[in-house]
Amino acid sequence: MNIQAASQHTPQPTPNVGQPVSRNNHANHELSIRVRDLNLWYGETQALKSLNIDIFQRNITALIGPSGCGKSTFLRCLNRMNDLIPSVRIKGLVEMDGRDVNAAKMDEVALRRRVGMVFQKPNPFPKSIYDNVVYAPRMHDLVSRKPEQDELVEKALRDAGLWEEVKDKLDQPGTSLSGGQQQRLCIARAIAVQPDVILMDEPTSALDPISTATIEDLMDRLKEKFTIITVTHNMQQAARVADYTAFFHLGEIIEYNDTKTMFANPATKKAEDYITGRYG
Repeated sequence: MNIQAASQHTPQPTPNVGQPVSRNNHANHELSIRVRDLNLWYGETQALKSLNIDIFQRNITALIGPSGCGKSTFLRCLNRMNDLIPSVRIKGLVEMDGRDVNAAKMDEVALRRRVGMVFQKPNPFPKSIYDNVVYAPRMHDLVSRKPEQDELVEKALRDAGLWEEVKDKLDQPGTSLSGGQQQRLCIARAIAVQPDVILMDEPTSALDPISTATIEDLMDRLKEKFTIITVTHNMQQAARVADYTAFFHLGEIIEYNDTKTMFANPATKKAEDYITGRYG
């Protein structure tokens, strides 16, 4: 995909709140997550400012923008990982299935089962490959008997594109794998609990080009089953893998668009300048 923006900037109609400027006609458009007027502060410093966005099921949505613009902070709002930071204060709506994930009655453990996360640096547990995958399903009582566990481990590793490489060494430590294999193991661990959404915070930034291509191919397959939201600083990666792209700047969403349109004909000058490398 050519990521050079059109030289002539063509304004597009203002979308409904939370809707992309244009829609990808080949993508699934069922709503997964609805965000309205989301604000977040670290102490007195406001990091997110009145965010509005609708994220669609079984699509890949990329979050792009300069460092420190709020992408990862927003990602962590979706499974309440920001709750672990004492100075954080949040206002606004993050809704899944008509329920506000920030509601006092929300079960955070159950939420994080539904909204899994893969981090920038692979972080396998200090356990065997087998136990890395089956640990969370056991904790959530998704499997009990050994045959069920074996079936789940194989399925998760197959879905993560790792089974053929590790099937004969499942008792070896997850940390013994290469960096790219470790990241796929972390993806297998995330999908083993059957989430609805997978959050990925720069999942390939620490990997070599071959491992990066493998993860990107995997993401394209996984979106048939899961909603994927990924943070990336790699414009080419966003262009390759994402159905939709949201451009963040200084804690705001400046533009939200289907990716092909975003890179070919952005609706805002700020997005065009970022995509074409005038700043970043």
